[in-house]
Amino acid sequence: MSGLEAFLAALTPLNLLLAVIGVIAGTVIGAIPGLTATMAVAVLVPFTFGMPPAPALILMGAIYTGAIYGGAYSAILLNTPGTPSAIATTLDGYPMARRGDGDLAMTLACLASVAGGLVGALALLTLAPPLSQVALAFGPVEYFWLAIFGLSLISALSEGSLLKGLAGGAFGLLISCIGVAEVSADVRLTFGSQTLIGGINVVAALIGLFCIPVLIDLVATPGRHLHVAAEPRGFRLAEAVSVLMRKKVNLLRSSVIGTIVGILPGAGGSVAGIVAYSEARRSARPGEHYGKGDPGGVIASESSNNATVGGGFIPTLVLGIPGTPPDAVILGALLVQGLRTGPSLFTEKATIVYTFIWGLIIATVLMLPIGLLLGRYAYKSIITLPKALLVPSVAFMTIIGTFAIRNSTSDVVIMIILGVIGWILGRFGFAAAPIVLGIILGPIAEQGFVQAWTIGSAQQDLVGMFFGRPISMAIIAFTVFSLASPLLMRRWRLKPEIAHVE
Repeated sequence: MSGLEAFLAALTPLNLLLAVIGVIAGTVIGAIPGLTATMAVAVLVPFTFGMPPAPALILMGAIYTGAIYGGAYSAILLNTPGTPSAIATTLDGYPMARRGDGDLAMTLACLASVAGGLVGALALLTLAPPLSQVALAFGPVEYFWLAIFGLSLISALSEGSLLKGLAGGAFGLLISCIGVAEVSADVRLTFGSQTLIGGINVVAALIGLFCIPVLIDLVATPGRHLHVAAEPRGFRLAEAVSVLMRKKVNLLRSSVIGTIVGILPGAGGSVAGIVAYSEARRSARPGEHYGKGDPGGVIASESSNNATVGGGFIPTLVLGIPGTPPDAVILGALLVQGLRTGPSLFTEKATIVYTFIWGLIIATVLMLPIGLLLGRYAYKSIITLPKALLVPSVAFMTIIGTFAIRNSTSDVVIMIILGVIGWILGRFGFAAAPIVLGIILGPIAEQGFVQAWTIGSAQQDLVGMFFGRPISMAIIAFTVFSLASPLLMRRWRLKPEIAHVE
């Protein structure tokens, strides 16, 4: 099937309707804290079993991309990431909303999400086979160094004190060690509790550390939750487009980062958002204040996490290796449909695959009008809803979302306890983002390190295993650069001032 025929097949009324339904459903589910993109896809997969393969894939792809974008709603308006992918969106999105630019932040999130999603989907359309080889080149030691690189980005997530950020990251790593070890199956830090054997769920920790402190502050402060302008300014679309054009390098760079990270199995949008945000903050120009409500932070996070959608499908379709957790669910649905993934999928089932890819691109474009309308409604609802209704509503959603992860009341209790701990730590200047980063990257680092150590010991070449592989050396170089660049930039900026004084 030619590209034009696949495009026309994706434009049939049924496929367009499924794309619209998928984007709306995904956006709504993604906006609710705890109801992740994986859960959105998993819940709706059974409805696709009676469909033809191409429409079924289009529906799941639309739900996936909508859910990733929907996480920005609560991240911007409630300082609570609706999905783990929106962690970095809270860092500048919520401060923008606090100062009265919530409508601008919502519009920027929509535009950046569409742009990032298109970059990822176009990479899937044009570069899937060669880019899939990148995933095969990554072994345990590369994942270990990738996790270390992610942990080095704590400096970008630290609000004020780097030392407190590092301490928060270490606390997150400690939490990630609770339960059964990734490789050896040793039971750690459970203190005899059967509940903790399964470890601390990432989403439950995410909801607790981000949402509960906000709820406590909402109850404790008498004023409005968000600053409200005298007259609502609508979409502020022209202003958002102008900001996006000024930061087009950030947009493109973050979209490429999201695509590449999406290709790496198991990394996902949360890692992509943090890496892109850190890179945007590292290359910030004078006058850009990331972490205090800079639009570039929203652009970096939202473009990168949506680019992982198309990027994650590359190893999923070409190699049968899920790039992100939702891709694993979609891979199962593919098998139910009788489709075997692999390089031959693009030749033997080209009709289905390319119709799906064009459907994903169309769903991403449809996300623009749908996202703007839903975002405007969500923003008006949040700023007009009294606290007496807002706090119980958000609390109810967090409890239901946490319980729905594993149908466990223990997760709800853990979420509340971590939330109270997070609120107390916040009083002393410890941010939640480094803690969550430690929780996310801890298992990746541990599994990669133990497996690499085992292989290196068997080969009697530990140094060569950790420091003798080209990709590992490149990641180490990026890590060193990430750690050293703030100091170098500070010294570079101080030189003119010293020369002027002399």
